[in-house]
Amino acid sequence: MNILYVFPGQGSQYEGMGKDICEAYDTARRIYDAASEVLGYDIADMSFNNPNDELNLTRNTQPALLTHHIACLEVFREKTGGTIQPTMAAGHSLGEYSALVAANALTFETALRLVQKRGELMGAHGEGEMTAFMMAVDDIQPLAEEYKCAISACNQPQQTVVGGSSADLEALEAAVAEKFPRKRAIRLKTEGAFHTFYMDKAADLFREVLMEAEMSVPGIKVLSNYTGGFHDADPAGIKERLYFQLKHPVLWDANLMTAFGEGVARVYEFGGGIGTGEAHEKRPNLEGMIKKATRAAESEAVYIPVINRQTIEDAVAGGGE
Repeated sequence: MNILYVFPGQGSQYEGMGKDICEAYDTARRIYDAASEVLGYDIADMSFNNPNDELNLTRNTQPALLTHHIACLEVFREKTGGTIQPTMAAGHSLGEYSALVAANALTFETALRLVQKRGELMGAHGEGEMTAFMMAVDDIQPLAEEYKCAISACNQPQQTVVGGSSADLEALEAAVAEKFPRKRAIRLKTEGAFHTFYMDKAADLFREVLMEAEMSVPGIKVLSNYTGGFHDADPAGIKERLYFQLKHPVLWDANLMTAFGEGVARVYEFGGGIGTGEAHEKRPNLEGMIKKATRAAESEAVYIPVINRQTIEDAVAGGGE
């Protein structure tokens, strides 16, 4: 059976993230303790309590999300006795590093150090903002370029994220409202225009760190945000694509269609959460995109969230069904 593990990116963090699983499972608590030791600060406190709203700073968001991803994954593995094994993994932006951990290409500790530095550089050197348009990339791209903006992510056939300066995005949003009055535009809360030329300096500085990181050949296939297809098995090539990923669009819809083209039967999403309320009330970040892609691919794949204590218990009790 082809099984895909997926991991969400920034925007899926929330205050209290991970508290429920750490209270319920020793394995989760050990993951958080190990992460704190690597990072040099208490990631549990950062995730659970969000002191001074610092969880939403990119330098903290990225390691916090990776820790939550892997804590959910390891608890699920423990409770299922390792009987549910993926054949491929994917992650949206930051989530690609979690996918590489799931594939045993990166250790948890190495991935933490990488995303900590990645987040620091993106926050320190990033400029601009991002807006999600409910439009096809071919429709929005000419307008975006006219207003000195760039494509940041192709999430769905009718959802494209654009990055640019605040003023340029404002002008672009006004132009879209006039030309495509029925198309929604949603300004995102980020510290920069990620995955565009605004990240050139951060990417170049991060490249030095990335190239020195220890990486193994993945044990399963891992999808590349940069190409839309699978990474090859060469660690040096994976590092190059992670470098390019930082300043080029995330081809998420292409990632999903590549996976479904391989005959995926189940998709498990690990970590993060969106919406209001407590942890058990959160919704999975990638579910909507995955289900739309499932229908577009005419696939019968089953989607299963593993993002908090309740969904972990449900997934285990259902035997993955």
